Amino acid sequence: MAVLAIGTAQAQDLSAQEDRAASQEGEASANAPATYQADDSYQSVDQAPETIVVTGYRASLDAALDLKRQSDSAIDAIVAEDIAKFPDQNLAESLQRIPGIAIERDAGEGRAITVRGLGAQFTRVRVNGMETIATSTDGASANRDRAFDFNVFASELFTSIVVHKTAEAALDEGSLGAVVDLNTGNPLAYGRGVTLTASAQARYNDLNDDVGPRLAGLLGWVNDDETFGVSASIAYSQYKTPELGNNSVRWAQAPFRSVDGVACDLDSPTGACAEVADAFHPRIPRYGLVAHDRKRLGATASLQWKPTDRTTLSIDGLYSNFKEQRDEHWGEVLLRSNEDGIDLSNYVIDDENNIISADLDNVYVRTERYHRESETEFYQLSGKLEQEFSDRFSATLRGGFSQSDADIPIETSLMFDNRDATGYSYDYTDMKSPVLSFGSEIEDPGAFQFAEFRDRPSTVTNKFRTAALDLNWQVTDGFELTGGPFYRRFDFDTVGYRRDSTYCNAFACEAGQYGAPVTEEFSDIFHLGEAGQPEGNTNAWVEPNLQGGTDFLDLYNREAVVDEGDKRSVTEESSGGWFQANFETHLLGLRVTGNAGMRYANTDQASQGFVSGEYVTVKRSYDDWLPAMNINFHPTDDLIVRGAIAKVMTRPSLGSLTPGGSVDEFNFRISSGNPFIDPYRATNYDVAVEWYFAPSALASVALFKKDIVSFPLGSTREGTYASSGLPTSILTPGTPVYDAIVNGTDPDREFEFRTTINGPGASLKGVELALNLPFSIFSESLRSFGVLGNLTLVDSDVDYTVNGDVYTRPLLGLSKKSANGTVYYDDGTFSIRVSGAYREGYLTSTSGNSNIFEGYGSSFNLDAAIRYALTDQIELSLDGTNLTDDYRYRFVDDFARRNYENNHYGRVIMAGVRFKL
Repeated sequence: MAVLAIGTAQAQDLSAQEDRAASQEGEASANAPATYQADDSYQSVDQAPETIVVTGYRASLDAALDLKRQSDSAIDAIVAEDIAKFPDQNLAESLQRIPGIAIERDAGEGRAITVRGLGAQFTRVRVNGMETIATSTDGASANRDRAFDFNVFASELFTSIVVHKTAEAALDEGSLGAVVDLNTGNPLAYGRGVTLTASAQARYNDLNDDVGPRLAGLLGWVNDDETFGVSASIAYSQYKTPELGNNSVRWAQAPFRSVDGVACDLDSPTGACAEVADAFHPRIPRYGLVAHDRKRLGATASLQWKPTDRTTLSIDGLYSNFKEQRDEHWGEVLLRSNEDGIDLSNYVIDDENNIISADLDNVYVRTERYHRESETEFYQLSGKLEQEFSDRFSATLRGGFSQSDADIPIETSLMFDNRDATGYSYDYTDMKSPVLSFGSEIEDPGAFQFAEFRDRPSTVTNKFRTAALDLNWQVTDGFELTGGPFYRRFDFDTVGYRRDSTYCNAFACEAGQYGAPVTEEFSDIFHLGEAGQPEGNTNAWVEPNLQGGTDFLDLYNREAVVDEGDKRSVTEESSGGWFQANFETHLLGLRVTGNAGMRYANTDQASQGFVSGEYVTVKRSYDDWLPAMNINFHPTDDLIVRGAIAKVMTRPSLGSLTPGGSVDEFNFRISSGNPFIDPYRATNYDVAVEWYFAPSALASVALFKKDIVSFPLGSTREGTYASSGLPTSILTPGTPVYDAIVNGTDPDREFEFRTTINGPGASLKGVELALNLPFSIFSESLRSFGVLGNLTLVDSDVDYTVNGDVYTRPLLGLSKKSANGTVYYDDGTFSIRVSGAYREGYLTSTSGNSNIFEGYGSSFNLDAAIRYALTDQIELSLDGTNLTDDYRYRFVDDFARRNYENNHYGRVIMAGVRFKL
């Protein structure tokens, strides 16, 4: 019978026990209660009368359930079968199976997680017991937050994921949401001799008919004495994902040059001109394709040596390389900032004050070609020395470093403009699928000029250095003391460059031209695919040819100038210590387990950025005392009542901590950091009841509440560019801001200044329901069937100030409802699983352009997996993800829910084979 172990003071050491369980093919215990032992393991109090051997998917469920049951704090886990064999493209998609966790997607693929309503920046992630961070790029830029990008790693590399939902003094500080432990496995867990596992899959996307490989393998060796072992694993995948749909780039208000043939007074419009000026119209309505070409390579290496029964040395290395080429093709109209030259007619305004349809002449038509090459390279090396000095006293020394480099060497945009086009119309009657109709010149290169180009390379580097000493003293059989000092240093650096210009500012233009005449040598005709567009939509347009256009400009030989607003850095050093008592006793005949302790952390912070053209450093220091307690009552062998209370903290977002600012040169907006933002601090309360009503079965309910006493919030004010202290040298010729400030067309124009300030706090509360139901409880003939399900309901209240008014809304990134469920059949030879994940819509920011908030609509993803074991060594697989081809809808304004974007990514089918020796 497999025995899974978890030591409360050594919560980060789960991987050895989980690997041991996986290596024994997941033989399940009969869910007997367990007792903490001095050797950091659990032993059954009442052994089951017989052992039932369970393999495959059900074995992994049993192993995860045992971990949850035996822990002194609230955790959830996934072990090897779920990670290695479920059709998840990365770790985020594996994590969404856990109660209370929802994911954020990028290019249809899981990227970041939210836990019980709190976004990715509130979750700390540790790899092999060491806190770390990995960043990638999304639709806008590289990640400059503390959020961990799970899409950097292939799920095949890891043997277990453990999510700690309640705090312990033994767990690293820096989390309001959860601490997630990712474990790559320990060689000694595989047993003596050679272990070899390999898998190969072909990945097919039905929207672009792309077929790509997904390969993984693991090789391990352990000597006959099982005192020395080494292992290495590797995973590689390459695939192309299309993102097809439409985008409005938000909605705005502005007066037009004329309405229904009547010229408008732009300063004081009246009548129809005033009605139109007061209504909202799409800023840049467009359809297009965003093509993602991704390559992911990951590798691990581990060494374990037990020179004596009391000494263990472990060294773990992890490497990941994640590359993406992102190519965008857009046919659009720049209503933004050009309304005063556009003639509008035949308009319709709906009940939400939206101009949902109109005809426009003299419009600014643009076709845009965007290309970005990004690469995230992550590596980590960590070591752990475990020494037992006696049967009751031991120590663990840990140390390591990690680095994540997210580089964008190329981020290029090329634009063709036709600034006086006629015959354009749009119709947003169906807000999700508008009709955008261009005039007859849209495919004619001669109607366009090569007007503008941009290139914005950048880098983001995150580094961790850490060391810790954990001491463990088993005072009595039911009481132990643990604790020790720690030190961590975290460095964040980012720098951005620009090669932006209008053509006529960089090169000589003839009178009356705003760009170079477009020729066939550097132009293409783009054809839109299945973007959900209705009949009457324009589906082809002339666009820049990337290679021909950059060669024509000699773009990459132009000097790249540092963007002062994007040169920033933060250094954080945290040091301190913790102590914790772990206990098991009986109170009035009732078994009671738990832990209680205190964690102290001192944080020294130094932030750098440009202020008034000078690169400055701002220093500060603060302290946190973080008590935590978990207590568990066991009224019966199958019932656990858990309670927890803890003070927790999360340090502020990295991008918000730096001084200086950057300019949005199209929206007259300046964003700046604030080095004096306080950490997010809260008191967490948790109560849970877990009923293990049958072998492999669980019904649970958890209530949680978070009183957040300090919560940084966004703040806005109005002011002139001169009051910002930023030099005009950072402005790009040809942009609206450059024309207004440098060319002097509107030097006193009011700008919106955005920054982050210390807010008054917030509250969050919720309930989490979960059910593991094997059908064996109904009949032995149904033993192979079962269902899993969970539902999380969360509510929160935060007061946001938007445009001078106060609005009470949930925390940004919080979905009030999320759920997922799985129906499975597994007889050891053949298995099939169907899983669905639902996430209710949520807000992401306070928005702009007089829109009140913006966010995403609800989503539902349906996945399935089929496995068939040809032999004990060979298994065939067929997996499907996003089987309903769910569209992602993004909106602006929480009242009107105006279209921001609506796109889809296609279904993914993966067929493959797995070999194990």
